Amino acid sequence: MELHRRTAWLDETRSPPDLVVVEGGFPSFIDRDRSADGLQDPTPTARSLAESLASMFGPTTRAILHYGSRAQGRAPRADSAFDFFIIVDGYRQAYRALAANLGMPHHPNLAMVLARVLPPNAISVRHRGPHGEHEAKCVIASIPHFRRECSSRARDHFFQGRVSQCIVLVWSRDPESAELVLHSVREARERSFAWARVFLPRRFDLELYCRTLLEVALAHEIRPEAKNHADTLFAVQRDTLMGTYGPVLARLQDRGVLARDGDAFVQRRLPGPIVKLRVRTYFRFSKLRTTLRLLKHPLLYDGWLDYLVRKIDRSTGERIELTARERRWPLIFLWPRALRYLRTRPQHQR
Repeated sequence: MELHRRTAWLDETRSPPDLVVVEGGFPSFIDRDRSADGLQDPTPTARSLAESLASMFGPTTRAILHYGSRAQGRAPRADSAFDFFIIVDGYRQAYRALAANLGMPHHPNLAMVLARVLPPNAISVRHRGPHGEHEAKCVIASIPHFRRECSSRARDHFFQGRVSQCIVLVWSRDPESAELVLHSVREARERSFAWARVFLPRRFDLELYCRTLLEVALAHEIRPEAKNHADTLFAVQRDTLMGTYGPVLARLQDRGVLARDGDAFVQRRLPGPIVKLRVRTYFRFSKLRTTLRLLKHPLLYDGWLDYLVRKIDRSTGERIELTARERRWPLIFLWPRALRYLRTRPQHQR
């Protein structure tokens, strides 16, 4: 199958940002200069993996975004997976193409049903290419679902928590697909103040704003990392985050939402109790939905148990040795260990 790499158009002569009016009249900026907002060119390994994944998922693939530790420039271990969002036209075509090209341990109809009940699904793909063998964690989302979850109609914070950080466009089917996906990414970033304001003081600076985005997103997911993981994420992404959200706050100032006090910004109107209740309720439901997605891993994610153990080991340094019985029947005998871990996980610690 012929692969179509359509990233060169993003490196053409850079033009000023295009102001685009999206749903509800909320402004989003599509700026083809990606150097300031983390959408810069991918590494050769990430590009090679993305091209192979695009072939596996077939012609329904619209775009592939690279996120997570490897995209952020952190120093992952050799066994760390590459994290990708696979944006497709439709789930049926994508899972059938994957089953035909790669083979799947489950029926594609099961994946389609689960994708519609609680999108997105996550699957694992191992690929050997010119840069060695790597594991790709693929989160598959249809273009309607991706656009909704980056907008004010989002049902949870899974996508917005990730696209608010460094994320790289590694492959797109055509310029229109790339622009559509980048539009959604920037829309999510532009509207971050709508929920972040609830967790901010009246007066804050740009660094506190960026840290708050990370802390709130991490706090509302079950994570293996400690609470201060937001500090780690901020340190490695500082320049990108400051370059991304400085203009966002400046535009809020231009619209009269924020005032300027030296290097700080001031909320002209603090959120009221109804806004606070709505935002906090949204995050409570988001945590529930994100947790429920983990229950799909035994059905869809090949090698999910080893992946989970490796992730805990990488994040905490805690080596987990599973018994033969736990490996053979994890859904029966792993619960006591899982409950103990949830009560004592590093996320509760400083």
